[in-house]
Amino acid sequence: MAAPVTVRDVQTILTQPAGSRLIIVKVLTSEPGLYGLGCATFTQRFRAVYTAIQEHLRPFLIGRDVDRIEEIWQMSMVNGYWRNGPVLNNAISGIDQALWDIKGKRANMPLYQLFGGKCREGAAVYGHAGGSCPEEVVDSLRRFQAQGYRFIRVQMGGYGGIASGMVKPDGAPDGAYFDRGQYRRDHLRLFAHLRREVGDEVELLHDVHERLQPIEAVGFAKDVEQFRLFFLEDVLAPEDIEWFRNIRQVCTTPQAMGELFNHPREWTPLVEGRLIDFLRMHVSQMGGITPARHVAAFGNLYGIRTAWHGPGDTSPVGHAANLHLDLWAPNFGIQEWCGFPEHVYEIFPGLPRVRNGYMYPNDLPGLGIDVNEELAARYPVEDEIIGWTQTRLPDGTPVRP
Repeated sequence: MAAPVTVRDVQTILTQPAGSRLIIVKVLTSEPGLYGLGCATFTQRFRAVYTAIQEHLRPFLIGRDVDRIEEIWQMSMVNGYWRNGPVLNNAISGIDQALWDIKGKRANMPLYQLFGGKCREGAAVYGHAGGSCPEEVVDSLRRFQAQGYRFIRVQMGGYGGIASGMVKPDGAPDGAYFDRGQYRRDHLRLFAHLRREVGDEVELLHDVHERLQPIEAVGFAKDVEQFRLFFLEDVLAPEDIEWFRNIRQVCTTPQAMGELFNHPREWTPLVEGRLIDFLRMHVSQMGGITPARHVAAFGNLYGIRTAWHGPGDTSPVGHAANLHLDLWAPNFGIQEWCGFPEHVYEIFPGLPRVRNGYMYPNDLPGLGIDVNEELAARYPVEDEIIGWTQTRLPDGTPVRP
């Protein structure tokens, strides 16, 4: 019996080629030239994840059999005793995705084949249209339509709307201010304007970004029902998920939820209660491909579709992982796509491309993506005190972003 292929080393690559600080894990094996890549990106706390990988997971993993993905995931999750937090989950995800990449390379198959094969040839994606007024949002939306997009998320003034003209107390501290009432009024006008201008053929999506109080969220979901959104995202915060039952009782606006979820007890009651329509988790935030596969299968039993988080702070490796899940899952719904400048494709050869509103695989073994470490090193990560998450109400009260 041949000796198992084992983990020889774990390397962590930090790079910032397009705004977000990205964390790429590279698992090297005892077989010369064989390695796997994974996404561990938690851009707001990247140094904590880096330390968790290099100082804790790396010594734990060296010498282990790379084929035992499930066992490694389970043991990694409990080895620190405390579990289900964003730092550890992302660190484990980097390892988990890299091991799946290795598995595909050893089998000489794209990863979706190991999951059970494709249910579709390409994954439908949505882009992000925005502007400071309804007219600018329409113009942005039409640019996406011209590229073949049929699903388009619309925001006016960013998350929480436009803060100009807000009356603040004397001495109010700096922050990312927003007004819940103004946000609701402005976006109801926006949706009405969009339906008049672009009709019903385009599928509209919108992200509340947990900016509303629960009772306001119930009313907003009911108010937007008339505009037939494809989904309303993160209308509630994870701390308020019991309120989804109230939303179900008053309207049929489809609900997408999960971007901030870390713990299975956050998504399991929503699936079992059929209280949401789309699973929106960030795959590295929940721990990688292994738990994402389990959750997709779980959601499928209840008729709930996937819509994995796919912003700019999901690395190109993470987007490749999303795509393999999308191609396989029978309950795939839609995939968020941020788009990357061309130099990112040079750093990450194999990064999926989108044509006419669909993302396609390249059919290379494993995840089908690589990293040019020399080019990546030209874009070192930069520390910053993040401003957009320092959110406040008009009176200066700190609130969730």
